[in-house]
Amino acid sequence: MVVRCAVHLARLILWLGVVLPAAGQQAVEISSRNANYTIQVRLHPETKMLEGMEVLEWRNTTRFSTSELWFHLYWNAWRNSRSTWLREDALRTEPRADSLQQRRPEDWGYVQIEAVRVLPGGAFGAAELTQQVRYESPDDANPEDRTVLVVPLPRPVGPGETIRVELVWKSKIPRTFARTGFRGNYFFLAHWFPKLGVFEPDGTWNNHQFHAATEFYADYGLYDVQITVPRGWLVGATGVALGVTENPDGTATHRYQQADVHDFAWTTSPDFREARRRFERSGLPAVDIRLLYQPEHAGQIERHFRAVEAALEHYGLWFGPYPYGHVTVIDPAYESGSGGMEYPTLFTCGTRYWAPFGGGQPEGVTIHEAGHQFWYGLVGNNEFEHAWIDEGLNTFSEERVAEVAYGQWFFVRRFFREFVPVWLRDVRRSRLHGMGLDRYRAAARSDVPATPTYRYHPETASAITYSKTALWLTTLERMLGWETLQRILATFFERYRFRHPKPEDFFRTASEVAGQDLTWFFDQVFYRAAVFDYAVQSVASEPVRTLGYVERNGTLALAGEESAREEGPYETRVVVRRLQDGILPVEVLFVFEDGERIRESWDGRALWKLYTFTRPARLEYVVIDPERKIVLDTHYTNNSRRLQPRPQFVATKWAAKWMVWLQDFLHTLTFLF
Repeated sequence: MVVRCAVHLARLILWLGVVLPAAGQQAVEISSRNANYTIQVRLHPETKMLEGMEVLEWRNTTRFSTSELWFHLYWNAWRNSRSTWLREDALRTEPRADSLQQRRPEDWGYVQIEAVRVLPGGAFGAAELTQQVRYESPDDANPEDRTVLVVPLPRPVGPGETIRVELVWKSKIPRTFARTGFRGNYFFLAHWFPKLGVFEPDGTWNNHQFHAATEFYADYGLYDVQITVPRGWLVGATGVALGVTENPDGTATHRYQQADVHDFAWTTSPDFREARRRFERSGLPAVDIRLLYQPEHAGQIERHFRAVEAALEHYGLWFGPYPYGHVTVIDPAYESGSGGMEYPTLFTCGTRYWAPFGGGQPEGVTIHEAGHQFWYGLVGNNEFEHAWIDEGLNTFSEERVAEVAYGQWFFVRRFFREFVPVWLRDVRRSRLHGMGLDRYRAAARSDVPATPTYRYHPETASAITYSKTALWLTTLERMLGWETLQRILATFFERYRFRHPKPEDFFRTASEVAGQDLTWFFDQVFYRAAVFDYAVQSVASEPVRTLGYVERNGTLALAGEESAREEGPYETRVVVRRLQDGILPVEVLFVFEDGERIRESWDGRALWKLYTFTRPARLEYVVIDPERKIVLDTHYTNNSRRLQPRPQFVATKWAAKWMVWLQDFLHTLTFLF
């Protein structure tokens, strides 16, 4: 009873800390709140420009002094084709950016700093710094990259001291790059303001350039933002709306505020429609859900709400409650390139006009991005260096929620620029397929997961960050059991909520909660680009016979053919082999024709192992990893072998599948013609 009361008290304090400040009141601080922003921004939709002014109030929480402030200027990644982001993006077979040759002059973007000054207060006097700023390229020394701005200070900021800096800037909004920008009169604006990096406990600035394969990292704080847009346009933003002021020039200023978050994003369009729903579930805080949707998707409102509620319920019960009391869900404009992205208390999903229920859209991406409110929003890892912590944990969690809430999705194939769907209701998509098993197989050796994420090859980064992590979490789940893995994730969430965990923090938590040292596991799946592939090399099961000399009545005599009997006993010999360098312990199951089953454990260290049995019956089949615990195994089809092949069974199975596909194809042709 005492423990239960303590938990409820902690949840109440958490709710008070993040909700009341959003209504303009100060309450208990539950994050460091050492990077606080007051921002005023005006959108000029005709010229695709932003004009902004921000006041950053930063407190040095380390024991070191700093004589500089380092900022991210993300939109300079699209200033020209020589930026680090666009150079790296060009390494992809299919770059994320539209063809640069087809970009119109007005489609590029930039951030231009017009003024930087220290505001008087505390130990600091007023100082003009505009002429002293410089650009740095700490990751690749690219002199043409301008995504990192360094501001020298008139005097160092000592431990515990606070400085207030004002920045004035203007930005050219790009035609969507990396899920931020415009399409027509739809604007989705993320990473749009000069944003401070993280001054680490070791006294160094963590402020990477913007890379094509990574996302973001920042400290928690209070955001108070005033957004001026044309009157009548709906606005969605991080936080709670505190009011709207209509201006004489035909614009309106929307004010949003949110405490204990590490970013702020917003969107606006005259085409949005609005729907609201309140999530309530026993044992969890209530959450007001606001959906801004496209008019043509009105028929999918309920499906969006249901997916958000599934995420809030299961993530909340499995890992910990969502504390903010509100979340804004954005249905992005058609082909806007801004779907499927997460920001604190706001995220974009993504759907199509024709989206058959059961095919996973919009449910899958909605659950995933809602889940990022937990893994990314609340547990604020460094996505530049350790993106797997949020993306991998969230991919695993999303697929588990989807399976519990909806069951398995069926396959959907799309044609005519993906506008027309063809769904195969008899072909189900497994959880492993949803985690990206296929793309992991193709990229298993592309990078060592322990490599900082911004150094991953852009072509295959997501296969390692999302897919491999989700797959090794599934392997861990099948080895330890869901109850144990759930406690690992819940403990990690509780300890590192509103903090910046590192990989070692997760590994240490996992070993502690599991009650065993799991270093051997993480050495294989994280610190090496190991590939896992176990196979049955050969099987034989023959009557026991002896050829040559045997001892009879004290003398040696030649054994005859009568030493072998067809009715047994039988000697069974099976060779199993490790074909790649990945080493994990595995079980081997032997099933005999009389129903006897023998299960052996193999540590997998040797390249091969011989198993020999003498039994009354022949072997029927052998299976390595019969429960498929090691889902990282890249070729599971070679894990088993029958003594006597059954080609007719296989042919019938695949013929039936092909008949289903043919039937669906003919139905499609009937529809089209």
